[in-house]
Amino acid sequence: MTSRTPKPAPPAAPPSIPATAATVADGPAGAPAPGATRQRAAPHLPALQALRAVEAAARHRSFSRAAQELSLTHSAISHHIRALEASLGTKLFQRAAHLMMPTSVGARLAERIRDGLAELQDGLREASNGCAPQVIRLEVSVMADLANAWLIRRLPSLRDVLPGLDLHLRLHAEISPPDPYAVDVGIWHQRVDLPGFACHNLIEDHVVAVASPALLARYPGFTLADLPRLPMLRFALRPWRDWLEAAGLPPSEPERGPIFQDAGMLLQSAVAGQGAATARLQLARDYLASGELVQLGTARIPSSLHYWVIWREANPREKTIQQFHAWLQAQVAASSLPDGVRPAGI
Repeated sequence: MTSRTPKPAPPAAPPSIPATAATVADGPAGAPAPGATRQRAAPHLPALQALRAVEAAARHRSFSRAAQELSLTHSAISHHIRALEASLGTKLFQRAAHLMMPTSVGARLAERIRDGLAELQDGLREASNGCAPQVIRLEVSVMADLANAWLIRRLPSLRDVLPGLDLHLRLHAEISPPDPYAVDVGIWHQRVDLPGFACHNLIEDHVVAVASPALLARYPGFTLADLPRLPMLRFALRPWRDWLEAAGLPPSEPERGPIFQDAGMLLQSAVAGQGAATARLQLARDYLASGELVQLGTARIPSSLHYWVIWREANPREKTIQQFHAWLQAQVAASSLPDGVRPAGI
């Protein structure tokens, strides 16, 4: 009877490395090389469209408005955000009544995305211009009355100070500010009391009464006591009563006459001779200097509304923003009432 020698067992296979494990550099005999550190794969970078969806949705507080801005469907925005939330393992938005509010994580992420997109835009613009001077885009939201009566006529001098500035102006008419994250600079009536925002009062102003010379010419020998005989234009945000009291006149609020929501339109109506008006001195100064308007008496009262210059600190364009702010301050300082302009009706 013959015996068979058992075949040797095949050598055991080396243990497999899980696909998720990080690899290390090998030294002799497969051992880690001295000083080698474990290398982790870089986090997966989401699609640019998904990042833009997060930024727009956080800014608008709405998936629908984000979809309109990006020319996508509501479901596409929702899909991008849900996929990103799953990838990150955290919620980026939560519903509050009819709004989609970013969580604290979502708000910080949206801000970082916004900065990154701005850097990309600046880099692409710089690359497309080759060796041309750098062009810096600045989105500025400004109160409509300040823009129409004061800012626009001063813009030519801004080009001398910041020749590479690509200024985009948005007009705002409400007392409460819009979304401060949507622009680089806001010039609004109210502060933004959020962390990370700089707020600077631009103008300490007073309110005076004004009228056009053409209107006063219809009232020969006009004195301040004759003011109630004039048509009196009304401003929705400021009654006549306080100025009348300061001028020593009966504080009777006019009951007739047009009412204006916008101070710039109010001034234009006064320039056109349609009536006397109360106006912020800073907004009226150019018209007073040109003779289109004259000040009635010497009474003035503090303005109840301010113009706050607001921007987000650490904005990639903060250096340019600060230069713009310095230019605004210089313009305010330079726009003083010229000597020789004498109030009427004294």
